[in-house]
Amino acid sequence: MTLPASNVTHLVDVDVDPRYRVRFITAASLFDGHDASINIIRRMLQAAGVEVIHLGHNRSVKEIVDAAIEEDVQGIAVSSYQGGHVEFFRYMLDMLRDNGRGEIRVFGGGGGVIVPEEIRELEAYGVTRIYSPEHGQRMGLEGIIEDMVKRADFYPGEGLVSDLESTRPLSRSDLARVITLLENETAPRALMA
Repeated sequence: MTLPASNVTHLVDVDVDPRYRVRFITAASLFDGHDASINIIRRMLQAAGVEVIHLGHNRSVKEIVDAAIEEDVQGIAVSSYQGGHVEFFRYMLDMLRDNGRGEIRVFGGGGGVIVPEEIRELEAYGVTRIYSPEHGQRMGLEGIIEDMVKRADFYPGEGLVSDLESTRPLSRSDLARVITLLENETAPRALMA
């Protein structure tokens, strides 16, 4: 049975009121066909008022990072049950940083596949949070969604005005950011002139 996100709203009791419009990419990692968890997370994020661009399953780091930059997201949520998650998440952070978008929050989960030692390693490297089964038991799904939204609730236009005033051509990241600011009606006066 497929349950559209609009029908999930009444099932979710998320207590979060973000200051900014929050946008996420959701996906299951490369060679991973386990998409039930990320579909639940996607629907709950949508029910909490988050804009979600869902890429589905079997997605490469490049596909996820390219979409994150082009959609100017504040967060990426990835389900990874197939192994290889340490390399996958580290590569994702490296690509985000190499593209000047290291501020994007990266979240992950993989049931018991990602063990506590790997969680510590990934979070020390810069993953915002890897959710374990213990997080689910302690926080519940609503608590996890609240945590994700709160951590990704930041103004996406920081530093853009000075970038726009420079003489260099706009990057695809800059252009995505400009579109976001226009959509949110938060574009700086310098951009509107």
